[in-house]
Amino acid sequence: MKYDLLITNGNVVLRDVVIKADLAIQNGKIVAIAERLNETADQVVDAAGQYVMPGMIDTHVHICEPGRTEWEGFETGSKALAAGGTTTYVDMPLNALPATTTQEALALKLAAAAGKNYVDYALYGGLVPGNLANLQELSDAGVVAYKCFMATCGTDLPDDFKNVDDYTLYAGMKKLAELGHFLSIHAENAEITDRLGEEMIKQGKTTASDYVASRPVFTEVDAIKRALLMAKETGCKLHFVHISSAAGVEEIIKARNDGQDVTLESCPHYFTITTSQFEEIGPLAKCSPPLRDESEQEKLWEALKQGKIDMLTSDHSPCPPEMKHSETNNIFEVWGGISGCQNNVDLMFDEAVQKRNVPVTQFARMIATNPAERFGLRTKGEIALTKDADIILIDPNQSYVVKAENLYYRHKQSPYTNRTIHCRVTKTFVRGQLVFDVNEGIVGEPIGQFIRSPRVEGLHESLR
Repeated sequence: MKYDLLITNGNVVLRDVVIKADLAIQNGKIVAIAERLNETADQVVDAAGQYVMPGMIDTHVHICEPGRTEWEGFETGSKALAAGGTTTYVDMPLNALPATTTQEALALKLAAAAGKNYVDYALYGGLVPGNLANLQELSDAGVVAYKCFMATCGTDLPDDFKNVDDYTLYAGMKKLAELGHFLSIHAENAEITDRLGEEMIKQGKTTASDYVASRPVFTEVDAIKRALLMAKETGCKLHFVHISSAAGVEEIIKARNDGQDVTLESCPHYFTITTSQFEEIGPLAKCSPPLRDESEQEKLWEALKQGKIDMLTSDHSPCPPEMKHSETNNIFEVWGGISGCQNNVDLMFDEAVQKRNVPVTQFARMIATNPAERFGLRTKGEIALTKDADIILIDPNQSYVVKAENLYYRHKQSPYTNRTIHCRVTKTFVRGQLVFDVNEGIVGEPIGQFIRSPRVEGLHESLR
């Protein structure tokens, strides 16, 4: 037969093994995997010398449209994701206005997203004070998970995102356990980190290192422990976002071993930028939880190599350049968020697979298979028959320097600018359609589709 696309001669990364093989794609699906496919195709791509991998599923992206499109919109954000090797992402319920905490706000988000995405996308709903009654309707509308902050967040603007109080966290967990959804948590002790920050500022301690010192590891671990206790009481499934410490990882793994349904993610910046480098880079590297020192970073690497990090995500949290500037050089005054989604795959492939010998199969599970399984993205996440042909090619022998002019973000700023990366994403396919080529850039028009949670296909029927 004649296929739509053949990818030949590549090192194909399957769930547990890498094989030299050809892939055949028809109608957006992977339909054949073999050592040699002799059939013809409308398009043939020779992947000799490259890894053929499942595209990344980035489950932690902040697209700020609607309401703050000047920070990052669907078009620019999804272009950056495609160029970085991401084929599906899950959009957080903040920093858009209104935050995605009601069905009405979700409808506005979907309307804004229509026809602008170069990759497929799903949506989070939010858990905030006052929206317990909205959790069911968000589920019915197709959100794949829910997000809350235990750390202080948001502004005084109407409909902005707010961190939870303990009662909202507890009651929200009870409701989500009933609905069968999991809750993703930004885990930091708000009372301690806020007060430590205030004391630092009073003392004139406003450097990057001072900011890191105001959010010590134990404040992350404390919040994790409290959330796990409430989840055990309520039966709620949990996912912890952007874990920055090995101690945090260990608490989560311990709870899992004791029978709780809990997963975790971390981000490339926690593995590739230290506190001292944060001092050099400046505000572009500010995030929360903060970047850690060399010894803490090495402990986190050990946890990753031991297979304790379920998934890697970008926590792409962009803003305009003026929000990364302080007239008084006070790091506490600038926006905390890293623009990084265009360098998820290549940066961590270089650092983990090439420099630290993490198996490429483990890497593929962290960026694709595990996220797909946790978030219920049933047709995605691995190179296997009948799965969506969400495929990336990585050349391990190309090196390049990250340059601002090559970034697709609305604001071309990144803490990785001028960094040399010793591999490169050369092509990105979404459901078999080429959306990025290293020589051509973004290809074609937006083809991204909204993915509703499979839970709306009948999960709630027994609850009604």
